[in-house]
Amino acid sequence: MKFGAHVSIAGGIDKAPARAHALGCECFQIFTRSPRGGKPPALSKDLVDSFLESCSSCGLPDFYIHTPYYINLASEKKDLRRSSVAIIREELERGNVLGAKYVMTHLGSSKGIDRDRAVDMVAEGIASVLEDSDGLSTELLLENTAGQGETIGDTFPELARILADVGNRRLGICLDTAHLLASGYDIRNKPSLAETLAAFSSVISLDRVKLLHGNDSRAGLGEKKDRHEHIGKGKIGKDGFEAVLSSAALKKLDMIVEIPPEEVAPDLELLKRMRCEI
Repeated sequence: MKFGAHVSIAGGIDKAPARAHALGCECFQIFTRSPRGGKPPALSKDLVDSFLESCSSCGLPDFYIHTPYYINLASEKKDLRRSSVAIIREELERGNVLGAKYVMTHLGSSKGIDRDRAVDMVAEGIASVLEDSDGLSTELLLENTAGQGETIGDTFPELARILADVGNRRLGICLDTAHLLASGYDIRNKPSLAETLAAFSSVISLDRVKLLHGNDSRAGLGEKKDRHEHIGKGKIGKDGFEAVLSSAALKKLDMIVEIPPEEVAPDLELLKRMRCEI
C-alpha cells in the first residue's frame, strides 16, 4: 500500500507533484479545476508535459483526480444532472490526457425526490458518463458516503444496485474509511473490518475496490456525519487502521489522506510506520 494526500494545484497543475513530494507522499490526489465552480484551466501540451516531468522527477507516477463538490446526479433539477454528467465526463477525459489512473466522484443528494427514483437517476447519469469511454485509459470510481443528509451511496446494496444498473466492469469503487464508520460499517478492529468486508463482498466483488480514502472520523459508528480526523485520533483509531493496512483484500491498494495539506505530513509518517510494523 502506498500513501498519499490530496494536494493543491494553486499556480498550475504542474505544481502539485512537488507539493506532494514535499509532504512525503508516495502517490497523490488533485482536483484539475476549482471544486467550487467555474471553467477548468486548459491542459495545454506544455502544461501537461511539465506536470508529467514533475511526476517523474518526484518519483510519483500514480495520481488520482477528484471531481468537484457540486456534482449531483440525483438532483430534481434536470440542468444540474445534465451538467454533472458533462463535468464527470470532462474530468475523465482530462484524466486521460494527464495519465491519471482513476477519477472518483460523489454521487449527490436525493433531497426532495423518492429514493428509488434518485438511485435510478444516478445510475442513468453514470451510464451516460461512461458511454463510448472504452478508449479512455482513466477509469471512474464511485465513492461511498457518510450518509449525511440524503446523499446517495452510503450503503453497499445501494452502490451494488448502481454498479449493476450501469453494467460497466470498468466502473469501480473508492472506499472512504471515515464514511464507512459514519454510515454504520464498523472497521475499528480486525474482526469488525472482516465482517464489513464480508458484507461488501456479499453484494459487490472486492476486486471492484480500486482505491482507499484513509481518513479517521470525528463521527462515531452510524452517526452519519462527514467529519475527517487525523489518523489514530478519531473514532476509527489506530487499531482500525492497522486492520485496514493488514487486510489481504485491501493492503495492495493506494490510500489517500484527505485533511488539510499543511497538516497531513504526520499522518503519512504514522501510516508508513504502521506499515513497517505489520
